[in-house]
Amino acid sequence: MAQPPPRTRMTGTQRRAQLIEVARGLFAERGYEGTSIEEIAQRANVSKPIVYEHFGGKEGLYAVIVDREMETLLEMITSSLATTRSRHRVQQVALALLTYMEERPDGFRILARGGGSGDGENATYSSLLNDAVSQVEHILGTDFERRGFDRKLAAMYAQALVGMVSMTAQWWLDVREPAKEVVAAHLVNLCWNGLTRLEPDPQLVTADYVEPVKRTVNPERAKQS
Repeated sequence: MAQPPPRTRMTGTQRRAQLIEVARGLFAERGYEGTSIEEIAQRANVSKPIVYEHFGGKEGLYAVIVDREMETLLEMITSSLATTRSRHRVQQVALALLTYMEERPDGFRILARGGGSGDGENATYSSLLNDAVSQVEHILGTDFERRGFDRKLAAMYAQALVGMVSMTAQWWLDVREPAKEVVAAHLVNLCWNGLTRLEPDPQLVTADYVEPVKRTVNPERAKQS
């Protein structure tokens, strides 16, 4: 009877990387509370003391994974903000989030789900969205001032825009179509064209409200005039 191949001995760095990879998949699948040290050790084919030796326990391992995922996502989003043109910046931020989800779906599910007793101390997806809101608020505030709008309203619009991008991105993570570039283009289309037609003092309308008909100019007639 053939003997099983001998187990390859890993270095400390290799073992740590393996445990992070295994735990990330389990946390994404079952959440923090639904994952145990026993399961992580079993799937990594090690004993529980090995996990404790490297991370001190489940909370420590979870914190390392969250920190790494946040660092990766923040780096991608920060890089996307390098452009100075506002519309291109919105487009690149949307693409950065979609690309992160495409490349690291387990990591995103961990960030979006939250959990873990250290959430109050560690950066989470919610805190990342708050950072994004601050960035968008700054961009909109400058634009609102230029157009004579109340700059204070930029905070509300920033929340709406970031929420729209975030929720659409989470939907796309499940359906994976259309292509991320198409999704980003449509998000920017809605954001940008909606912003360019903002009313300075919007009011609630009644049920019998009729949208005023906008006159369209015949291109041929415009040429003749």
